[in-house]
Formats: sequence, C-alpha cells, structure tokens
Amino acid sequence: MLSCVLKQVVRQRPCRHLPAMPAVAFYHSDNGVYGYRPAAWTEQTSGARAVTENRICYPSLMQLVTAYREHGHKKAKIDPLGRQKPRPTPELDPAMYGISLTDNKVFELEGIVNSTMKSGNMEDIVSHLESLYCDQMSAEFMHLTTMEEREWFAEKFEESRTWTLSDDEKKSLALTLAESQAFDNFLAAKFGTIKRYSGEGAESMMGFFQEVFKQAVQDNLEEVHIGMPHRARLNLLTGLLKYPATLMFKKMKGLPEFPQGAVCSGDVLSHLYNSVDLDVNGRQLHVSMIPNPSHLEACTSVLSGKVRGRQQSLKDGDYCTDVSARVGDKVLGVQVHGDASFTAQGIIQENFAIAEVPHFNIGGTLHLIVNNQLGFTTPGERGRSSLYCSDIGKMNGNPVIHVNGDNPEEVVRACRLAMEYRQHFRKDVLVDLQCWRKWGHNEIDDPSFTNPSMYSIINNRTSVPDLYVQKLTDDGLTIKEEVNDKVTTLQVDWNEGLKTMDTYQAYHYHLRRRWKGFVQAPSHVTAWETGVQSDLLRYIGAKSVEIPSDFVPHPHLKKTFLQSRLRKLEEGKPLDWATAEAMAFGSLLYEGFNVRICGQDVGRGTFSQRHAMLIDNQTDAMYIPLNNIMPQQTGFYEVANSPLSEEAVLGFEYGMSIENPNNLIIWEAQFGDFYNGAQIIIDTFVTSGEVKWLLQSGLVMLLPHGYDGAGPEHSSCHIERFLQLCDSKEHDIDGDDVNTQIVHPTTPAQYFHLLRRQMVRNYRKPLIVAGPKVMLRLPAAVSNLADMGPGTSFQPVIPDSAVDPNRVDRVVFCCGKHYYALAKEREDKQLFNTALIRVEELCPFPTALLQEQLNKYPNAKAYVWSQEEHTNMGPWFFVNPRFNNLVGCKLSYVGRGPLGTAAAGVGQVHQQEVKQVLQQTFQG
Repeated sequence: MLSCVLKQVVRQRPCRHLPAMPAVAFYHSDNGVYGYRPAAWTEQTSGARAVTENRICYPSLMQLVTAYREHGHKKAKIDPLGRQKPRPTPELDPAMYGISLTDNKVFELEGIVNSTMKSGNMEDIVSHLESLYCDQMSAEFMHLTTMEEREWFAEKFEESRTWTLSDDEKKSLALTLAESQAFDNFLAAKFGTIKRYSGEGAESMMGFFQEVFKQAVQDNLEEVHIGMPHRARLNLLTGLLKYPATLMFKKMKGLPEFPQGAVCSGDVLSHLYNSVDLDVNGRQLHVSMIPNPSHLEACTSVLSGKVRGRQQSLKDGDYCTDVSARVGDKVLGVQVHGDASFTAQGIIQENFAIAEVPHFNIGGTLHLIVNNQLGFTTPGERGRSSLYCSDIGKMNGNPVIHVNGDNPEEVVRACRLAMEYRQHFRKDVLVDLQCWRKWGHNEIDDPSFTNPSMYSIINNRTSVPDLYVQKLTDDGLTIKEEVNDKVTTLQVDWNEGLKTMDTYQAYHYHLRRRWKGFVQAPSHVTAWETGVQSDLLRYIGAKSVEIPSDFVPHPHLKKTFLQSRLRKLEEGKPLDWATAEAMAFGSLLYEGFNVRICGQDVGRGTFSQRHAMLIDNQTDAMYIPLNNIMPQQTGFYEVANSPLSEEAVLGFEYGMSIENPNNLIIWEAQFGDFYNGAQIIIDTFVTSGEVKWLLQSGLVMLLPHGYDGAGPEHSSCHIERFLQLCDSKEHDIDGDDVNTQIVHPTTPAQYFHLLRRQMVRNYRKPLIVAGPKVMLRLPAAVSNLADMGPGTSFQPVIPDSAVDPNRVDRVVFCCGKHYYALAKEREDKQLFNTALIRVEELCPFPTALLQEQLNKYPNAKAYVWSQEEHTNMGPWFFVNPRFNNLVGCKLSYVGRGPLGTAAAGVGQVHQQEVKQVLQQTFQG
C-alpha cells in the first residue's frame, strides 16, 4: 500500500485551454471542440505522514481491511427475504494474513479505517469491519480505476455508517412510504382488475427519490430527469411528482389521458409521464419523468440524450464558456432499472459504452436497480451468469452500492453516498436496492406457480412501511397517529377524484416551455420556402473549408476537398452532396440554430465525403470550420463520432431531439441497413412518440442506400420497413400530420431543402432519408446554387424536362439513384418516348403532384413503377395501392424478383439483374 503516497495523475474537470502535452497527441485536440471539453490533467499527492506510517507498520491489518472492502459484500445482509445462501469468503479469514483474534495488541487505525473507532485490538477491529461492510448496506468499489476513487469511496463509505437522520427526516420518510402503500391499497380496492405494477415490497425507493431531490438542491442542481420502467411508476408519479390522481383514475376507467383537441392515440397506464416544478426545502427543482415503452430499458439511452439536450439548452458543462464549469453542474439523470432487464438487455451495455465518450458524457447517471430477485417468473440464478444483477455496471469502473430494501434509512444513506460520488467524480454510480415483489409481474398474475417458497415468505410478512413505522415507534418516535391522519386525508382526496374523473380535463402538458409556439402538424400538405441568398451560400461554402494559417491539412484533402470546393464556388460549377449539406448546416447555424450530426465515422463520413471535422496532419488537433462562420456566432455544429452502437446511440439522439426544437439532430447509419440494430428505438420512440405521448421530434435518420454490388448487408436501408411503420393512408389524401416523413432524394439541392425544412416549420416530424452512396460523387447528381436560391424549396415530385410530353407513350415512376441508371439507358438508346418521373417524397404521399404529372402526357399508354430493389422490398408495395386508389393510375412493376435477403452476393448475378431491370423498364 506504499503506492498511496506516490504522486498520481488524476483527471479533473474542467479546462478549456490547456498547454500542449509533449508526449501524446489527442485526437480531439487540447482545446476541445463544440460539445466537448477535455479533462484537465494535474498532478496530486495523497497520503498524510501518519497514514503512511500506520500502513507501513501494520501491513497485515491493511491487507485484512482491503479484503473486507473487496469481499465484505459477499457476507452482507442485503436480502430482505433471507433466502440468499451464505457465500464462502475465505478472503475474510484473519488467519490468511497471519492475524490472530486473541492478539490484544492495540492498533492505531488512522489511514487504515475511517470511522469513529480510532484504535482497538484485533477482535474489536474485525467486529467493526463486519459492521461496516457486512451489514444491511455494502459496496463494491475496489475495481474503480484510480486510487483516488478507491480511497475516496472507502473513506466515504466508512464515514456513512455514522450518518444519521433527524427525527423530522425519519417522519418525512415514514409518511412518504405510507403514502405509496396507501395508494396501492386504494387502487387494489377501487380498480382490482387493473394492472398497476405496484410498489409493494419496494416502497423504500420512494425514500430514495425523496433524498435525491433533497441532495439535488443542496448541490445546486436545477433539474432532475428520470427514466423508469413500470414498477411503482404510478406511485412515484402521483406522490412525489404531483401527477393528478384524478387523471390517472380517468385513465384507469378507460378514458383518454391527453388534452382535449390533441391528436393522439395515447398509451397504457404504466407509460404515463410528467414534468413538474417542485419546492424542495424552499428551493425550486424541476423534475421530469420521460415516457417509456414496454421494452424494458429502451428508455435508458433516451434519458441520457434528454439530459444531454437539457445541458446544451442550459449551457451546462461541455456547452459552457465558463472554464470552471463541469459536466452535470445543472442537470442530473436518474435511471431506474429492473434486475432481470438490467442484466439481459443489450442496450444497457451499449449505454455504458457511450457514457464517458466525448459528446455523450452527461456527468454521471444515478442508477437505481429495483431488485425483485425475480424477473417475470425467472429467479435471479436463471436470469444471469454473474453474481449480481448489477455486474454489467462495473464495465466502466463504476461503484455499486448494495442495500437491503427493508431498511429505508440505509436506502437513504446509500442514496446520499451515491450522490456524493456522482457530484465529486461526475461518473455513473449504481444502487442495487434488494427488495421483493408482493404480487406477480402484475397484480393479476400468480407468482406462486413458479416460486412457491419465495412467496410463502412474502405472503407471511409485514410490509416495509409498517415495519418502519413500528421501528420508529419502538425507538420512541411518535408517528403512528400522524401516518394514519395522512392516509385518511389522502383517501378523502382520492375518493373525491373518483367522483370528478369523468369530467376532469387534462391540462395541455405538451408544446410548453421551449416548444411554445409550435403546433401539431396540419392535416393537409404545406410548402415551405427554404432557399437562401446565393451570396450567403457562397460565403458559407467558402467558410466550410477555411482553416487557420497554422493548421496543416492532409495533403490529399487539401487538393481534392478544400481547394476543390473553393474552386467550384469561384467558377460557379455544379455542387456535390457534401457541399450542399455544408451549406444547409451553415445557413442554419447562421440563423442561430444548432446542428448535431452523430453516428459512426460521421466526422469524415463513411464514404470520405463530409470532412466536417479536419484533423491537423502533424498534431492531430481537430478543427470544425463551420463553427467559425462569423464573430459572435450563436448557432454551433456538434460532430459526434459514436462508438459502434446503434440502439443506444439512436436512442440518445432521439432523447436530444425531443428536448429542444431549435436543434437539428441527425443520426447517420454507417450503411443504411445498420439501423436494424436500433429497431426497438424506431418502433417505440421515433415513429410513435408523438402518436402515443404528444412528444414531437425532428430527428433526421440518414440511411445510405443503393444497389451497387455491395451484397446483402450494404445495399438496402429497407425503406419498405419504414413505409410499413408510417400511417399514410391508402384511400385518402395524406397531410403533414403523418407520423414520419420518408424521402429518397436524387439531388444535392433536394437534400439541402429537406434539412432546412426540418427547422423552418412550426412543427417537428422525424425525417427518414434513404441517402446517397454512389450519388455522392456521381457527375450527374449535382446541383447549382440557383437550385438552392431564393424562391426554391423541396420538390416532392421532380418532373421530366427532357422529353416532349406529346411524344411520350410510356411513363416510368422511380426513386433514388435508380433514376440516373434509367436516364443513362434512355440516353444511350434514345428512348425519349419514355418519361421518367422521380418520386422524391413517399410519405406523405404526393397524390396531387403525381396527378398533375400524369395530366401532362395525354398519349401515354403504359405506366410503370421501376425500382432496383426486390419485389418484396423497396416502395412497390406502398406506392401500388396509392397510385391505384388515389392517383387513378394502374401501374405495372419492373424490378428484381422476390428474394429472402436484400441483395445477391455474386457480382455477375448483380450485373445481370441490373441489365434485366433496365431492359424491362423500357420495353413496350
């Protein structure tokens, strides 16, 4: 343990401008970029002389103390049901370290154990260690990555055993637990057949949250955001979070919970959410619980993204210009988990993987695992391979506090310790609340079928709130009468709520605060001018490749990217996709919007097209030109290269998108089909969030798509699946109120207008873009500045200007890069009796514009839908009934035949298919 006195390098936040470090070059540069401020590195010493001397003098004792810190949790009394078998802990045998309990020598404990016990013989010391680490609260922390953290946590944990609650705090805790129990009893009596997922057996979590809110205001936090599954959700909502119980009763009766006039289908009872300003000890604290789907843990990364979005809005941490600010100074995320789901759901690992990555760090999340010791019906030993359900949380070196849920005061102490760690180190921390579940997965389910011995114990025990009231009474604290009065008052209020629930009107909880002035999308299609003055576009284009004089770009990029873009702008040549994108982003930044693009390799771009971030060829310093468009710039560009995760990262970006409508949030898949790793997020949040919860999102998903011989996994973004998820109508005209917009643009200007349209409208909708691969550099797929100038906008349908309408007898409709293959075939074979109409926007379906195009061709006899995808994929299944029912046009199909995978993996087969599709498209 002599290492405790050695100098150590520890990470401390913050420092915006740091001196260059000679030995190592950092990819993100010493000074950081927008949305990321590197940690300052300072040298510190630890270990007072007395500490050092005691550790040197008593090495065997130090080893024993270390063993208790590392293994004491294995003996801890953390199971409220007393069913866990004692685990062998030979590491805690003093004899292993040459120590005898009969040794009456007195040992000085300064620097060895932090407690009120300053010295003692070996028997007293071991007894003391048992009380510290093997009682109803224990911890795992010896895996923490720095000695500073391990020393700090040991000291604080040992100190926490002396923390006490005042009589007023104990009374408040008892009343909070009693309210939760009373609410469950009330619902059981009034709504006996409703699945409410009660908090019975885990009421101590209400004490946990009460303490979180108290500690938050003490730490000057402004907001707490909560993600939570169904267990005890209703109790927390109606209790501490002030959700109207009357509205909940109304929902239980089968009536809608959303405001009158709102277009919404609603969600089930256990997915309700709320946002409220609380008065906590005379100070205001904003607390928000985000909605959750039934997919357990899916909201985990959404919560992290929502917190990050709030930090950006409040200029917290990475977004703050104050060099003394730390990430998480203003906003805290609290994520509640179930024991079975925390172990088994892959999004948990993914979320930990991004937790401390630049542009994803939120300054540490407080995790509470509500450990029923049981999944749906599966006991813990059948639901995981690890010792604890919390073990996945140690992958980042995060501490875990285990606590017995039958001891509410220990739960409060665990919360205090966890909050102190988070505030000090700004890292994730876990509290494993070991409790029990009175009923089955829900109140109608009988758990004794599969777990009879567990439920024979549960059915014969006293509730947690009643146990605590009895304990306080035994300790001489008069509380029973106060609890009974509180419960009586609550029951009167709840009964009154039952009487008025039929006429109770939900308040308008959506489109408030930052969303004030926004509306739900109209039921008709609207057009928005999104063009920009050409001089400004030229200026932005030039700024997008402007670098400091001392910045050394890669020589190839200097020639083919920086100089090439400038030359095109100066000579007025057509512009490619990357340039149009930079102009769209830059124009939005110029107008004060923020832009964030996220995904794997987005800084460079999968196809080396974007180069939004430039890396100094000598120092590895990063520079983002678009963040230096003008002095006093207010809109900024955050480039977030993500780990190889889809589900957690897309969930994170969705969370950011629902926070602030003035931020354009974009997630780009490395290849289009990689989105399917995030299918849960797409199904339960992106495409349905507004429909279920009235939460608008302007999230953009860029999905590179196109059949170019890449094989089964890199060809298709499976646009058919998104079309299946949209609520476009087959027998009626679509409006802007569709749940998602799905587009397949063919020009850089179209892409430019789509990006700008996302921000200029007074509502937000997710945008799914089947994006370019080959088109990124296709000479024909370019646009002029005039295409993006004043008076221009996105065209849902692009007409054919290369044919004489009177000579056309064949009209072909198509999407995406397939158009360019068809156009080349037509040009090569001079088949100008065929018109090629590009359907750029599939949802909302552009019925009127398509009818307008059909009317141009009075002599047409054949109408074809041509696609490069297989019959069972692509837009065919979607467009066919709409052309037939709405446009009044019967189409014939040309494309690849059905296949069980996205594309053939044999090059010759691919080429044969391409030739066949082109030939058949133009056959009479």
